[in-house]
Amino acid sequence: MTEQNLRRAPWVAAVVAVAVAMALWGARGRVVEAGADTEAARPEFYTAKVKPIFQSNCFRCHAGMNRRGGLSMSTHAGMMKGGKDGVVIVPGDPAKSLLMRGIRHEGSVKPMPPKSKLSDADTATIERWIRAGAVMPADVPVN
Repeated sequence: MTEQNLRRAPWVAAVVAVAVAMALWGARGRVVEAGADTEAARPEFYTAKVKPIFQSNCFRCHAGMNRRGGLSMSTHAGMMKGGKDGVVIVPGDPAKSLLMRGIRHEGSVKPMPPKSKLSDADTATIERWIRAGAVMPADVPVN
């Protein structure tokens, strides 16, 4: 190696290390695990797939000025705060998320929506979104 190449080697190694780290870094600062659902971990997935389900089935009672049970689904912060029954979404863990138990009409959790049940496809979409971290666009009203 020439002297010039020896001087560049540390810089090249640093640039490669940063590039690898950035490639492994997931949405909103989470490290992407092998086999992770990177599509569902993007804000665009919420906007295209999850938000329409919530608009049709949830926002009438849980958005804007309507906050039944103290739950506002208008912002990410509101969703993460939960309502009078506690935390509704545990990002990465649908089994611990009250939202999933409610939409599945399981256990002692109040069924949501109360008069009907979501389709299996809609339930699977919400579960996939929660499992991937429940990522939403910037914390602005989403309805």
